[in-house]
Amino acid sequence: MKRLSLTKRKWLLILHLLFSAIMLGVSIVFLILSITAANTNNVGVLKACFSSMHVLAKTSVRVSTIGTVITGILLSVLTQWGLFKFYWIIVKEGLTLLSIILGPFAMYTLTLKAVTLTTNDGINALINPAFTVNKWQLWIGIILQIISLVSMFVISVFKPWGQRKKKKMNLV
Repeated sequence: MKRLSLTKRKWLLILHLLFSAIMLGVSIVFLILSITAANTNNVGVLKACFSSMHVLAKTSVRVSTIGTVITGILLSVLTQWGLFKFYWIIVKEGLTLLSIILGPFAMYTLTLKAVTLTTNDGINALINPAFTVNKWQLWIGIILQIISLVSMFVISVFKPWGQRKKKKMNLV
């Protein structure tokens, strides 16, 4: 397959980094909004936090995830890195799958449930066991998402674990 020119590769890398930065930034916003929601007794603030997270889950989380995955695949396929030539790329692919599950799917579902519970129950949602379980699932998802995304940034910079060894075929 034809490789990208240096200029095109740099532009594709810039797009990849921008989409990745949006993903990480939105995850940090989720963390801040979750901390705010956990420390309020004001039903308006509670609803606003979860509503904001839900809007982000429907929009920028989805777009940034799709953009990051597409540009990442293109960078792998159209450069010397390949999709499965290096262990560090395979680890990033696994972390990407985790981010896809956590971001567009889990965050959307969990924030929708939180919005529904706070809208229906108001401040009483805070004592609802379903809300408590949902809140902790959301916290765990946000923390795992941040760890996953930061790990991918670190792996991209240090490129540990080297190239996979090619298997020799025994023709007996």
